[in-house]
Amino acid sequence: MIGDRWGVTDAETRLRYPCDEVVPRPVLQAWRGVTVHAPPGRVWRWVAQIRLAPYSYDWIDNLGRRSPRELQDLPEPVPGEPFSRSGGRPLGRILSVTPGTQLTARIMGGVMSYVLVPDGPAGSDGTRLLLKVVTGGGRLLAPFVSVGDLVMARRQLLNVKGLAERGS
Repeated sequence: MIGDRWGVTDAETRLRYPCDEVVPRPVLQAWRGVTVHAPPGRVWRWVAQIRLAPYSYDWIDNLGRRSPRELQDLPEPVPGEPFSRSGGRPLGRILSVTPGTQLTARIMGGVMSYVLVPDGPAGSDGTRLLLKVVTGGGRLLAPFVSVGDLVMARRQLLNVKGLAERGS
């Protein structure tokens, strides 16, 4: 499908993601990934902070409000709480969390899993930040959803990468 992959290897598309358990027969599957030159613990804090803002194109999906550029002192995410916020309003629901490893949420008819994988030799400071998005319906709209998600998810992952690599 158009736009179903960005920045992932064939092996990463064959992995099982937590979202696969929620939507066992998806109409749409899309994978995104980026290498972050920071340890998984630092990357995780930024992924967990997506609860405050979308971190993609703020002028589109956050009503012009800038996503925080400093880490906030947040507790670990828990299932049932809002996944993100747009313009200060809660969006979606967190479905499952393994702190430091994965966060899975439902938003706007899709289910997505962010998965952190240490990258490089033991003791290195690299992380693969992977995102898989699945939907169970909307076969006719799936190509458009895939392309739209590609644009927004790519920006989000690159923003998280930049913030985590910067430090904090």
